[in-house]
Amino acid sequence: MEGLEQWKDQLEQLKSQLEPWKNQLEKCLHEVIEYLNQIPPVQLYAAIAVLLISTLLLLSIRLFKRAKSNTVILTGLSGSGKTVLFYQRKSKPVHIVDVPGHSRLRPKLDEFLPRAAGIVFVVDSLEFLPNCHLASEYLYDILTKASVVKKKIPVLICCNKNDKVTAHTKEFIRKQMEKEIDKLRASRSAISAADISNDFTLGVPEEPFTFSQCRNKVTVAESSGLTGEVGQVEQFIWECVKP
Repeated sequence: MEGLEQWKDQLEQLKSQLEPWKNQLEKCLHEVIEYLNQIPPVQLYAAIAVLLISTLLLLSIRLFKRAKSNTVILTGLSGSGKTVLFYQRKSKPVHIVDVPGHSRLRPKLDEFLPRAAGIVFVVDSLEFLPNCHLASEYLYDILTKASVVKKKIPVLICCNKNDKVTAHTKEFIRKQMEKEIDKLRASRSAISAADISNDFTLGVPEEPFTFSQCRNKVTVAESSGLTGEVGQVEQFIWECVKP
């Protein structure tokens, strides 16, 4: 009984200590209510609306960041060195999708584009000239896809096998592909709108095509899957998937 009485005394003391805080809180609440009553209803509603919209916007941004894809597509013509490059990657948390370069298997690309954060298009720097037209045609098809343009999916043209002495430089490859795509753009402009309803046109009319005219960012880098020189590719992948 004596212990119970002590507890009662302590509770009474605590209550008496909290009493001033209670009075202070009631006073503050009363002042806030008085202040709000002085604000015209229109201004009050506007302030509440701004607060709600700001909160929803912040929540949407956070949800968007959380939902950002970590999928990067690795594609290009057969024999360009995609598979070797694939196994050289160090970005373990990233989901790399190796899309086969064979023309019959390219439709698989459309399965992954909706959730792609970036595309690495691998080019064989050593055997570039014989494959320039086919590589440019494949890249043209990618750059004009509605999902790529609307989402502004960044594309890295990866000039692989640059460890070889006779490999072409990335600047040479870029210029040659721009010229080839310019020819493709001119030839395909004759196709009826019904046949390209899902595609977008490239570049600026009446001007020579350059990758800088694309709505999405297109960059060029060099690599060697054989020697492990994939730093620029790793950097591109990280930029695509970072929060």
